[in-house]
Amino acid sequence: MLALVFVPALVCPTEAAATTRRGLPQVFTGRAFDTCSAPSPALLRAWRRSSPYGALGLYIGGGNRACSQPLLTRGYVRAAAGMGWRMLPLYVGAQAPCVTDAHARTGRINSANAFGQGQSDGQDAVRAARGLGLGAGSPVYLDMEAYSRDRGRCSLAVLRYTAAWSRAVHQAGYLSGFYSSADSGVADLASLAATGRAAPPPGTMPDVVWYARWDHRASTDGYKALSQSQWAGHRRVHQYVGNAVENHGGQSAMIDRNAVDAPVAVVP
Repeated sequence: MLALVFVPALVCPTEAAATTRRGLPQVFTGRAFDTCSAPSPALLRAWRRSSPYGALGLYIGGGNRACSQPLLTRGYVRAAAGMGWRMLPLYVGAQAPCVTDAHARTGRINSANAFGQGQSDGQDAVRAARGLGLGAGSPVYLDMEAYSRDRGRCSLAVLRYTAAWSRAVHQAGYLSGFYSSADSGVADLASLAATGRAAPPPGTMPDVVWYARWDHRASTDGYKALSQSQWAGHRRVHQYVGNAVENHGGQSAMIDRNAVDAPVAVVP
Protein backbone atom coordinates (compact mmCIF):
# COMPACT_ATOMS: atom_id res chain seq x y z
CA MET A 1 0.00 0.00 0.00
CA LEU A 2 1.06 3.59 -0.60
CA ALA A 3 2.61 4.93 2.59
CA LEU A 4 0.41 7.86 3.54
CA VAL A 5 2.92 9.08 6.08
CA PHE A 6 4.94 10.40 3.15
CA VAL A 7 2.02 12.39 1.74
CA PRO A 8 0.38 14.17 4.67
CA ALA A 9 -3.06 15.70 4.31
CA LEU A 10 -3.51 15.22 0.60
CA VAL A 11 -6.88 13.56 0.54
CA CYS A 12 -10.26 13.28 2.18
CA PRO A 13 -11.93 9.87 2.17
CA THR A 14 -15.51 11.11 2.07
CA GLU A 15 -15.55 13.77 -0.65
CA ALA A 16 -15.73 12.60 -4.23
CA ALA A 17 -12.05 11.76 -4.46
CA ALA A 18 -11.29 15.02 -2.70
CA THR A 19 -12.00 17.03 -5.80
CA THR A 20 -12.22 20.71 -5.11
CA ARG A 21 -15.90 21.15 -6.05
CA ARG A 22 -15.08 24.20 -8.12
CA GLY A 23 -17.70 25.49 -10.52
CA LEU A 24 -17.62 24.03 -14.01
CA PRO A 25 -18.13 26.91 -16.46
CA GLN A 26 -18.61 24.73 -19.57
CA VAL A 27 -19.38 21.01 -19.54
CA PHE A 28 -19.50 18.72 -22.58
CA THR A 29 -21.10 15.29 -22.61
CA GLY A 30 -20.42 13.22 -25.70
CA ARG A 31 -17.50 11.85 -27.69
CA ALA A 32 -14.09 13.40 -28.29
CA PHE A 33 -11.00 12.45 -30.23
CA ASP A 34 -7.39 13.41 -29.79
CA THR A 35 -4.44 13.33 -32.18
CA CYS A 36 -0.74 13.86 -31.60
CA SER A 37 -0.69 17.07 -33.68
CA ALA A 38 -3.63 19.43 -34.01
CA PRO A 39 -5.67 18.32 -37.05
CA SER A 40 -6.09 20.52 -40.10
CA PRO A 41 -8.98 22.97 -40.42
CA ALA A 42 -10.19 20.92 -43.38
CA LEU A 43 -10.47 17.84 -41.18
CA LEU A 44 -12.22 19.81 -38.46
CA ARG A 45 -14.81 21.06 -40.94
CA ALA A 46 -15.40 17.62 -42.45
CA TRP A 47 -15.56 15.82 -39.13
CA ARG A 48 -17.85 18.42 -37.60
CA ARG A 49 -20.36 17.64 -40.32
CA SER A 50 -20.06 13.86 -40.53
CA SER A 51 -18.36 12.34 -37.46
CA PRO A 52 -19.83 11.38 -34.07
CA TYR A 53 -17.36 13.66 -32.29
CA GLY A 54 -18.10 17.02 -30.73
CA ALA A 55 -14.83 17.71 -28.90
CA LEU A 56 -11.11 17.27 -29.47
CA GLY A 57 -8.04 17.01 -27.29
CA LEU A 58 -5.23 19.45 -28.02
CA TYR A 59 -1.67 19.10 -26.73
CA ILE A 60 -0.92 22.68 -25.77
CA GLY A 61 2.53 22.34 -24.21
CA GLY A 62 4.99 20.59 -21.93
CA GLY A 63 8.55 19.37 -22.21
CA ASN A 64 7.43 15.85 -23.10
CA ARG A 65 4.94 16.77 -25.80
CA ALA A 66 5.66 14.20 -28.50
CA CYS A 67 4.61 16.06 -31.67
CA SER A 68 5.15 19.51 -33.08
CA GLN A 69 2.12 21.77 -33.35
CA PRO A 70 2.57 23.94 -36.46
CA LEU A 71 -1.16 24.69 -36.68
CA LEU A 72 -1.93 25.32 -33.03
CA THR A 73 -2.34 29.07 -32.55
CA ARG A 74 -4.82 31.41 -30.92
CA GLY A 75 -6.47 31.83 -34.33
CA TYR A 76 -6.77 28.05 -34.75
CA VAL A 77 -8.51 27.76 -31.39
CA ARG A 78 -10.95 30.55 -32.25
CA ALA A 79 -11.70 28.97 -35.62
CA ALA A 80 -12.30 25.54 -34.08
CA ALA A 81 -14.61 27.05 -31.48
CA GLY A 82 -16.43 28.88 -34.25
CA MET A 83 -17.12 25.56 -35.97
CA GLY A 84 -18.70 24.30 -32.76
CA TRP A 85 -15.84 22.18 -31.46
CA ARG A 86 -15.28 21.88 -27.72
CA MET A 87 -11.68 21.48 -26.64
CA LEU A 88 -9.79 19.53 -23.97
CA PRO A 89 -6.32 21.06 -23.48
CA LEU A 90 -3.53 18.63 -22.52
CA TYR A 91 -0.12 19.46 -21.06
CA VAL A 92 2.65 16.83 -21.13
CA GLY A 93 4.92 17.80 -18.27
CA ALA A 94 7.53 15.81 -16.36
CA GLN A 95 6.80 12.10 -16.29
CA ALA A 96 7.01 9.45 -13.59
CA PRO A 97 10.51 8.30 -12.61
CA CYS A 98 9.38 4.78 -13.60
CA VAL A 99 7.63 5.79 -16.85
CA THR A 100 7.41 2.97 -19.38
CA ASP A 101 7.48 5.13 -22.55
CA ALA A 102 11.09 5.51 -23.72
CA HIS A 103 10.31 8.91 -25.28
CA ALA A 104 9.53 10.41 -21.87
CA ARG A 105 12.53 9.06 -19.97
CA THR A 106 14.62 12.17 -20.57
CA GLY A 107 12.05 14.41 -18.87
CA ARG A 108 11.19 12.63 -15.65
CA ILE A 109 10.18 13.88 -12.23
CA ASN A 110 13.08 14.33 -9.83
CA SER A 111 11.80 12.69 -6.66
CA ALA A 112 13.76 15.15 -4.51
CA ASN A 113 12.15 18.15 -6.23
CA ALA A 114 8.72 16.90 -7.26
CA PHE A 115 6.90 19.82 -5.65
CA GLY A 116 9.14 22.39 -7.32
CA GLN A 117 8.85 20.76 -10.73
CA GLY A 118 5.10 20.50 -10.39
CA GLN A 119 4.72 24.15 -9.51
CA SER A 120 6.95 25.28 -12.37
CA ASP A 121 5.20 23.08 -14.92
CA GLY A 122 1.79 24.15 -13.66
CA GLN A 123 2.72 27.78 -14.20
CA ASP A 124 4.00 26.92 -17.68
CA ALA A 125 0.73 25.14 -18.48
CA VAL A 126 -1.17 28.28 -17.54
CA ARG A 127 1.04 30.38 -19.82
CA ALA A 128 0.39 27.96 -22.68
CA ALA A 129 -3.37 28.08 -22.10
CA ARG A 130 -3.42 31.86 -21.95
CA GLY A 131 -1.28 32.08 -25.07
CA LEU A 132 -3.94 30.18 -26.99
CA GLY A 133 -6.73 32.37 -25.66
CA LEU A 134 -8.20 29.80 -23.29
CA GLY A 135 -9.99 31.69 -20.57
CA ALA A 136 -10.06 31.27 -16.81
CA GLY A 137 -12.27 28.37 -15.79
CA SER A 138 -10.85 26.20 -18.57
CA PRO A 139 -9.49 22.82 -17.56
CA VAL A 140 -5.89 21.94 -18.34
CA TYR A 141 -5.29 18.20 -18.29
CA LEU A 142 -1.90 17.00 -17.05
CA ASP A 143 -0.82 14.06 -19.22
CA MET A 144 0.99 11.49 -17.06
CA GLU A 145 1.83 8.56 -19.29
CA ALA A 146 1.71 4.97 -18.05
CA TYR A 147 4.33 3.89 -15.55
CA SER A 148 5.31 0.83 -13.55
CA ARG A 149 3.26 1.50 -10.46
CA ASP A 150 5.20 0.61 -7.31
CA ARG A 151 2.97 2.20 -4.62
CA GLY A 152 6.21 3.58 -3.19
CA ARG A 153 8.82 6.10 -4.26
CA CYS A 154 7.74 6.42 -7.89
CA SER A 155 4.05 6.68 -7.06
CA LEU A 156 4.84 9.21 -4.36
CA ALA A 157 6.80 11.40 -6.78
CA VAL A 158 3.85 11.43 -9.19
CA LEU A 159 1.39 12.39 -6.45
CA ARG A 160 3.61 15.17 -5.10
CA TYR A 161 4.22 16.56 -8.57
CA THR A 162 0.51 16.41 -9.40
CA ALA A 163 -0.45 18.16 -6.16
CA ALA A 164 1.91 21.06 -6.84
CA TRP A 165 0.88 21.24 -10.50
CA SER A 166 -2.78 21.36 -9.55
CA ARG A 167 -2.23 24.09 -7.00
CA ALA A 168 -0.38 26.26 -9.53
CA VAL A 169 -3.15 25.81 -12.10
CA HIS A 170 -5.85 26.57 -9.54
CA GLN A 171 -4.07 29.69 -8.32
CA ALA A 172 -4.30 31.08 -11.85
CA GLY A 173 -8.05 30.45 -12.04
CA TYR A 174 -7.99 27.29 -14.17
CA LEU A 175 -9.32 23.81 -13.46
CA SER A 176 -6.86 20.97 -12.96
CA GLY A 177 -7.37 17.80 -14.96
CA PHE A 178 -5.33 14.60 -14.73
CA TYR A 179 -4.88 12.11 -17.58
CA SER A 180 -3.21 8.75 -17.03
CA SER A 181 -3.60 5.02 -17.37
CA ALA A 182 -6.29 3.49 -15.20
CA ASP A 183 -3.62 1.02 -14.07
CA SER A 184 -0.97 3.52 -12.95
CA GLY A 185 -1.54 7.25 -12.42
CA VAL A 186 -5.30 7.05 -12.00
CA ALA A 187 -4.96 3.99 -9.78
CA ASP A 188 -2.52 5.81 -7.51
CA LEU A 189 -4.69 8.91 -7.32
CA ALA A 190 -7.86 6.92 -6.66
CA SER A 191 -6.12 4.75 -4.06
CA LEU A 192 -4.79 7.75 -2.21
CA ALA A 193 -8.21 9.36 -2.23
CA ALA A 194 -9.91 6.23 -0.97
CA THR A 195 -7.51 5.66 1.92
CA GLY A 196 -6.72 9.23 2.96
CA ARG A 197 -7.18 10.32 6.54
CA ALA A 198 -7.13 14.12 6.39
CA ALA A 199 -8.58 16.94 4.34
CA PRO A 200 -6.42 18.11 1.43
CA PRO A 201 -4.68 21.47 1.38
CA PRO A 202 -6.71 23.81 -0.82
CA GLY A 203 -6.34 23.17 -4.52
CA THR A 204 -3.98 20.20 -4.46
CA MET A 205 -6.24 17.56 -6.01
CA PRO A 206 -7.34 17.49 -9.66
CA ASP A 207 -10.89 18.57 -10.42
CA VAL A 208 -11.30 16.12 -13.30
CA VAL A 209 -9.87 12.69 -14.13
CA TRP A 210 -9.27 11.41 -17.66
CA TYR A 211 -8.57 7.69 -17.41
CA ALA A 212 -7.15 5.57 -20.21
CA ARG A 213 -8.50 2.03 -20.39
CA TRP A 214 -8.77 0.72 -23.93
CA ASP A 215 -11.75 -1.52 -23.28
CA HIS A 216 -13.94 -0.28 -26.17
CA ARG A 217 -16.60 0.86 -23.69
CA ALA A 218 -17.73 4.38 -24.60
CA SER A 219 -18.75 5.17 -21.04
CA THR A 220 -17.59 7.31 -18.13
CA ASP A 221 -18.95 4.96 -15.47
CA GLY A 222 -15.45 4.42 -14.07
CA TYR A 223 -15.46 0.67 -14.71
CA LYS A 224 -12.28 -0.85 -13.21
CA ALA A 225 -10.85 2.64 -12.70
CA LEU A 226 -12.91 4.77 -10.29
CA SER A 227 -15.48 4.06 -7.61
CA GLN A 228 -18.97 5.43 -8.10
CA SER A 229 -18.30 8.41 -5.83
CA GLN A 230 -14.88 9.37 -7.17
CA TRP A 231 -14.82 12.37 -9.49
CA ALA A 232 -18.57 12.14 -9.99
CA GLY A 233 -20.72 14.94 -11.38
CA HIS A 234 -19.34 15.86 -14.82
CA ARG A 235 -15.71 15.24 -13.85
CA ARG A 236 -14.66 12.25 -15.95
CA VAL A 237 -13.21 11.47 -19.37
CA HIS A 238 -12.56 7.91 -20.52
CA GLN A 239 -10.11 7.14 -23.33
CA TYR A 240 -11.58 3.83 -24.48
CA VAL A 241 -9.76 3.16 -27.78
CA GLY A 242 -6.27 4.13 -28.90
CA ASN A 243 -4.54 4.45 -32.27
CA ALA A 244 -7.61 3.98 -34.43
CA VAL A 245 -7.75 5.24 -38.03
CA GLU A 246 -11.03 6.89 -38.99
CA ASN A 247 -12.29 8.64 -42.11
CA HIS A 248 -15.16 11.10 -42.10
CA GLY A 249 -16.09 13.37 -44.97
CA GLY A 250 -13.04 12.31 -46.95
CA GLN A 251 -10.56 13.25 -44.19
CA SER A 252 -8.57 10.56 -42.36
CA ALA A 253 -6.65 10.61 -39.09
CA MET A 254 -5.23 8.27 -36.47
CA ILE A 255 -6.97 9.09 -33.23
CA ASP A 256 -7.73 8.04 -29.69
CA ARG A 257 -11.44 7.83 -28.87
CA ASN A 258 -12.84 9.30 -25.68
CA ALA A 259 -16.15 9.42 -23.85
CA VAL A 260 -16.55 12.77 -22.10
CA ASP A 261 -18.66 14.08 -19.25
CA ALA A 262 -16.42 16.89 -18.12
CA PRO A 263 -15.48 20.56 -18.37
CA VAL A 264 -14.03 21.88 -21.62
CA ALA A 265 -12.07 24.97 -22.58
CA VAL A 266 -13.58 28.40 -22.26
CA VAL A 267 -12.93 30.39 -25.45
CA PRO A 268 -14.11 33.98 -24.90
